[in-house]
Parts: sequence; C-alpha cells; structure tokens
Amino acid sequence: MSTTAQHAFPLNCPTGKWTLLSTILASSMAFIDSTALNVILPSLQRDLDASGSDLFWVLNSYLLMLASLIIVGGSLGDKLGRVRVFMVGICIFILGSAACGFAQDITLLIIFRGIQGIGGALMIPGSLSIISAVFSAQEKGKAIGTWSAATTIVTVCGPVLGGALADAGLWRLIFFINVPLGLLSLFVLYFKVPESKESGASTVDWWGALVLTASLALLTYGFLEMEDKPYDHPLVSISIICGLLLLFFFIYLERKVDEPMMPLELFQNRTFSGVNLLSFFLYAALGATMLFLSLNIIQVQGYSQLQAGLTFLPFSAIMILVARKMGSLADRFGARVFLILGPSITGVGMWWLSTIGMTKGPEDYWFTFFAPFLTFALGMSITVVPLTTAVMSSASESKSGIASGINNSVTRIAATFINAVLGALALVLFTGYIAKHPSMKDLSPPEIILVMEEANRLGEASAPHSLVDAKRPAVNEIYDLSFIQTYQWVARMSAILAWISALIAVFMVRGKKAIE
Repeated sequence: MSTTAQHAFPLNCPTGKWTLLSTILASSMAFIDSTALNVILPSLQRDLDASGSDLFWVLNSYLLMLASLIIVGGSLGDKLGRVRVFMVGICIFILGSAACGFAQDITLLIIFRGIQGIGGALMIPGSLSIISAVFSAQEKGKAIGTWSAATTIVTVCGPVLGGALADAGLWRLIFFINVPLGLLSLFVLYFKVPESKESGASTVDWWGALVLTASLALLTYGFLEMEDKPYDHPLVSISIICGLLLLFFFIYLERKVDEPMMPLELFQNRTFSGVNLLSFFLYAALGATMLFLSLNIIQVQGYSQLQAGLTFLPFSAIMILVARKMGSLADRFGARVFLILGPSITGVGMWWLSTIGMTKGPEDYWFTFFAPFLTFALGMSITVVPLTTAVMSSASESKSGIASGINNSVTRIAATFINAVLGALALVLFTGYIAKHPSMKDLSPPEIILVMEEANRLGEASAPHSLVDAKRPAVNEIYDLSFIQTYQWVARMSAILAWISALIAVFMVRGKKAIE
C-alpha cells in the first residue's frame, strides 16, 4: 500500500493491527539485542578473550553509529517515505546481526555491531513515526502504549534466553534470532502497511545530514575515548571540540536552507525541549545502572547468566502490566504528572540498589535485589509511554520521524556519554579501591603490580595465576569488594540523574494540555 497522505486508522482495524505487528517485530530485534547483550557479556568476554575496554566497545560501536545517524534516519523517513526507510534499516540490521553471529574475534564483532547501528539508525525512528502517521490523534497514546507493552512481552525473553544460551555456550544465537523477526516484519510492511511521508517534501538536506552526522560521530567518539584516555588527550579533546564546532555550523546551515533536515522550530516548543532534556538524564541513569547491575550480579554475586536473565523478569512484568494503561492515562491527563512521578520512583529504586553489598548469591535475591529492582521497574514503567507520547505529540505528524529521531538520538548519546564518563571513572575508582584495600599490604611490590594490571578487566578480574595459591582467595575477595563499591557509586550517581530528570519535568513540561 502506498500514499503520501497522513492517516487516521482506528487501533482495532486490520491496518492498525498489521501496523502494530510489523513495528513490534522490528523494534523487538533492537530490544532483544540490548537486553540480552548485557547478560551474555561475560561469556562473550571469555570466548573472545576480550578486555574490559573491548566490552565497552562492543556496546559503544553500535551506539556510535546509532547516535551519529539516527536523526538523519528519522528525517529521511519523513521525506522519502517512513515505511521505505524503515525497511532499508531492517535489512541492514539483519545483515549486521548475522555477521555478529559469525564473528570469530572481538575486532570483527565490534565492526559488525557498528553495521547493526547503521541499520538501527534507519529503523528505530520508523516505528513510532509510522504509528504516529497511521493512527488518529485520539488513539495515538493507546497505540504507543500497546506497542510498548507488546514489545516488552516479545523482549521479555531477551535476558532469560540470553542467559540460557550463554550458559550453554551458544551466545551467538542471540544475534541470529533477529533474522526471522526481521524477515517477517519486512513481509508485513511490504504488503499491509500504508506508506506516508511529509506532504510536499521534494528535497533532502544532504549537507545538513553530512555535517550533523560528522558532528555527532566526533562527539560520541570523543566521549567513548574518555574510557581509556584522559580528558586532555588529543583524541578526546580534539574530537569533542571539532564535534561542537560542527554542531554550531549545522545550526547555522539549518537556518539558511528552505527545507532543513532538522527544523529548529521544534525546539521552540518548551515541552519538546524539556522531554528531550529529561530523556538525556533519565536514559543516562538507566544505561549505567543496567550495565553495572548485570556485571555485578554475574561476575561478583555468583549468579549464572540464566539466573541473571531471570532477575530482569520483574522489570518486564511491570512494563507489560502498566505500559498500555499508561498510554490511555497520558492521553487523558497529559504527560507531566507521570514524568515527575516516574523518574522520582526510578531514582528511589536506583539508590536502594546502591545499598546492596556482597550477598550469598541467587538464594538471597528475594531479600536483596528484588524489592529495589521492582521499585526501579515501576518508575520506568510509569515514565516510558507518557515520555514517548509527549515527544511524538510535540511535533506535527509531518515531522514525526525527525521528532522520534531526535529523541532516540538523545537517549543513545546519553547512554554513550554516561558509559564513557562513568566507565572511565569506574575504572579509576575500581583501581583506587583495590589499592586502598587493607589486604594489599600482605602482597609484595611485584605481586601488587600483577594485581593492579588485572584491574582493567573490572568485574572479570581474577587473581593472577603467578600468585601463590594461598594468596589467591584474598586477592579475588579484594576484586569483588572493590567492584561492589564501584557499582554502588554508579547506582547512586544514576539515582541523582533520575531525580534531576524529574525536576526538569516540573519546570519544562506543561500540564494536561501538554502539547499544543
């Protein structure tokens, strides 16, 4: 089906159902990858002999390409056709996923994750922009809530399946799962979903796209390099400075062209600017917490990867129960109250998680991680759909793709930025905690050097084999306790970021008539 007009289909009509099915299947590829990847990281690290820095690049090579191109992907969808660009993104994502599954060393995996990121940049903005274009304004929030709940149901298997496959030595299958999901989504999109694009769009602002891509790539790369290098290292400082200069040049260009890739008037809407700023702080907190929580549970607390995957079930269950209802409530009452309440509760859950020290393992889960994780999950469940609805309602339907692209770019840049900053600081803190541990006094200077050299593996660090057997348990205990202290610090910083996002909603998001 193809037309350039916007649509207003009801949720329960055949076109509405096919639209939701195709967008849910495609989105699930990205969600399964992100949730399962945190769980399989330890197996991946062992099998590919990866360092702690390599692990961050497995995550961040994807984020680098995604953050650099996702706004361009949203804009291209608006101008060239949302379904068309969405399908191109799915094809690239499928190819990148299959290549990741076949990768035989960590360098190739990092490269192929970048290819996934290119596909994701074209694919991810499409889900919400297609939904925004297809459904009526009265049912947009409900449709987004249904999409959120259904993608959660589909992706709930991500951590569990990832853990089970990792324990069985089959972590590569996580990447191959994307192939049938993507192919089925392509089939439905081609035959059942109507095309839509910006009315009268005739030209693409390629110069703006090129400058913005270069700017975001340089900024993202500079942040990523901060994990291994000081802030004044040329690769870091030059990348960030050049990225900022190009960003200012991009803004200048967009003021001059007739059909800008990113209409700057979007940011004149206070709510649009507010929810994007809120998204930056909240998703920075979310990314840091989820990464370090996964590493802590598996590498230090002694959970198997399957057990670690099961710990995420409360998060998914709460999302399934709450998300669809939140879409209707956001339509009825506006987003503001939920964007204050949700991040506030999320911050409480994160701070609560920071109080957990060394446990006895999975048998202690119900008395340690369960309640704070449930609180954290409830806060995010209250937030996600109203936030998405506010973003998509902030822009006209003709700009829905670029609005989705901007918000997705903000969330990815937030995750990249926080992984870079907290990743670098976490490594510094981890080595500092190790050096200050009282038991280090029992080691000779050469042994201390060996112990400190292992610290770059973070939670995967283990006592060097050259140490005498009598000292190895004490050194492993130093690593475990030092990583827990590092994790606690990250969780506390994440809680503060979540509370800042709630304050942003107080001052920048409008009330019941949030978007005009």
